[in-house]
Amino acid sequence: MQKNAVQSIAEPVIDGFEEKAVPPAAVPNYLKKNYWWAYLHPRSMRFFEQQWVINGILWGNYARLRDATLEEMGRTISGRTLQVACVYGNLTPKLAQRHGADARLDVVDVAPIQLENLSRKLNGSKVVLECQDAARLRFDDCSFDQVLMFFLLHELPEEVRKNAATEALRVLKPGGKLIFVDYHRPFWLHPHRYLMPLIFRTLEPFALDLWRTEITDWVAADTPLRSVEKKTYFGGLYQKVVIEK
Repeated sequence: MQKNAVQSIAEPVIDGFEEKAVPPAAVPNYLKKNYWWAYLHPRSMRFFEQQWVINGILWGNYARLRDATLEEMGRTISGRTLQVACVYGNLTPKLAQRHGADARLDVVDVAPIQLENLSRKLNGSKVVLECQDAARLRFDDCSFDQVLMFFLLHELPEEVRKNAATEALRVLKPGGKLIFVDYHRPFWLHPHRYLMPLIFRTLEPFALDLWRTEITDWVAADTPLRSVEKKTYFGGLYQKVVIEK
């Protein structure tokens, strides 16, 4: 079995770690209905993996947001890291390269085709890929030192988004970091302030929620947080929120 093979039933992938044998999660209806063209069609992989496409979608900010994410996680990453949902581009391969010999990177996604696509990009890196739903993670409490959600929240219906944020915090260890990178309400003079809602209503039906609500409002209110840091980019259109548990 390849080191980064996609598992329909989880098996041990890295020596010293064990996985529970469980069936894969089902692809939810909201994803089939709203994002089949972006994440579930085989041709999507070839189109959206092109660097110019990814950069264009983020108005030239992909590398900046990717590097800000990697910098937040550290040059050499130890312990266990969870990335919730696959992403187009080279974020995950670069993240895997930063993990030390005794560290582990888990990536979960609800779409098997996305895990297969990521597997091809990893070039044998020791990364555990599992088919799981972000809103119902099958990990024990306090399992991870770092958890990352990179442009996932805006693609989730509100109730699913709340569950996913709560689950991410649940599996985070005390003292660990939960990192969100996503859309944000831009400054009122931003040239895209009036264009983006048109794009969202056409292609991203849940994204405007990120303009109206702070990410921390979706995190479980009964869990004490050690700190919350927020930084915006590109005139406020994007944000990075770092929660320390």
